[in-house]
Amino acid sequence: MNIPTADRIRDAFLETSRNFAAFAEQTGPVAVAAGLMIEGLRGGGKVLFCGNGGSAADSQHLAAELTGRYLHDRPPLAAVALTVDSSALTAIANDYSYDEVFARQVRALGRAGDVLVGISTSGNSRNVVAALEAARALGLRTVGLTGAGGGRMAELCDVCIRVPSTDTPRIQEMHIAAGHMLCELVETAFL
Repeated sequence: MNIPTADRIRDAFLETSRNFAAFAEQTGPVAVAAGLMIEGLRGGGKVLFCGNGGSAADSQHLAAELTGRYLHDRPPLAAVALTVDSSALTAIANDYSYDEVFARQVRALGRAGDVLVGISTSGNSRNVVAALEAARALGLRTVGLTGAGGGRMAELCDVCIRVPSTDTPRIQEMHIAAGHMLCELVETAFL
């Protein structure tokens, strides 16, 4: 049986720790994103989330934190993960293209005053980029969660939360932490 070495485990945890320490110095984008979400929800809008793979799971997780509860009992907040309707996803991918699976849903469900949160470790996921383009055309506010470079998403977002890493697993760890902080700030505003 191959047991991972203590050095490998320690190195991974220390890298994560360094990334979080660097991220802690970049609070501005998280605060601005939370403000956009609060403003949209107070105005009767909703928060839409999209991403692929682990980012799809994060989309569902964060939408659930808002519609359910994060830390406190409070009225439910309007949030939708565009990643969960398998019939819509497969029909749109089949009839149009996979690049359109989120953009078409944004055009169907999104309204000016809503907020779209796109999640992509590279910042270049074509279907997330297309969703952000559709959102901007409709007057939605846009938030991105990306890796250090920001990719194409950086230019399409009102605020892009770029976590300080280029390593996919480390980026994903910070995305969920940033998402939890967004949910905490939003929830606090509605208590």
